[in-house]
Amino acid sequence: MGISSYIKEIGRGKDGARALTRAQAADLMGQVLDGAVSELELGAFCLAMRIKGETPEEMAGFLDATHARLQRVPANPAPIVVLPSYNGARKLPLLTPLLALWLARQGAAVLVHGTATEDKRVTAEAVFGALGTAPAARVAAIAAGECAFVPTEALLPGLKRLLDVRRVVGLRNPGHSLVKLMNPVAGPALIVGSYTHPEYAVSMADTFALTGAHALLLRGTEGEAVADARRQPRIEAFRDGQRIERVPAQDGPLTQLPDLPGPDAAATAAYTRAVLDGRQPLPAPLARQAQTILDELRTPVPRHEHLAA
Repeated sequence: MGISSYIKEIGRGKDGARALTRAQAADLMGQVLDGAVSELELGAFCLAMRIKGETPEEMAGFLDATHARLQRVPANPAPIVVLPSYNGARKLPLLTPLLALWLARQGAAVLVHGTATEDKRVTAEAVFGALGTAPAARVAAIAAGECAFVPTEALLPGLKRLLDVRRVVGLRNPGHSLVKLMNPVAGPALIVGSYTHPEYAVSMADTFALTGAHALLLRGTEGEAVADARRQPRIEAFRDGQRIERVPAQDGPLTQLPDLPGPDAAATAAYTRAVLDGRQPLPAPLARQAQTILDELRTPVPRHEHLAA
């Protein structure tokens, strides 16, 4: 049937657009992910949603469609830590791989998933490559103490196609929020979500609460799901619809800056090795984030079937 009827609702401009129900949003996103829409319809959907913005109900519906189609990582008895990596690095080193490998050293099972969404940014795949870790060719189990990088296309090719629209139109779309909210695990997971702009802090928090996700949320480094090594960000936890502040934001002027490398993949990989080998200290904000993640993994989380997406 196409998605023209939905575009008529969401494409009436910022003030005239109407929000979709969760079921409508799921149907729309399902058609997008299945490749059942034309390139013109896909572009119209992305532009309309960029102007209108997503409601929590719409994002929950988009997640319903995504979760129904993902190739999911097999579950472990303990939650798997999920670190989305889509923004990459422009000015600062990309320390998402460092956080992931540090957590694995502490016995956690860690999934990093992502793809490049903009040119001229250093990606997690590039840093992992410089560390000698190749991306996973397929979705597979991740044992405790292991870290895997899984490209988005291995999880869901249609989602990669949606993200690639940015390269054509130059604007983000719902896919860029989806990947930071979704659970690619077929069972318990701790999703570490991040945002750059304050309005996404609100929308992501509302969606985590609505869907009953077990998640942490922070203002990441250039949008990545890793704390800024220079200043401690606020970290909030979400458990079964409840929102809890776990780490307050650091106030006041900075008294000391960590010795960080440049943003290129080789320099970042060398720094990552130095920290993992004990030749450099783990920056305090990352150490606090890592401990918060490990503490959350040990916290029992009640689940309600009507909330789990």
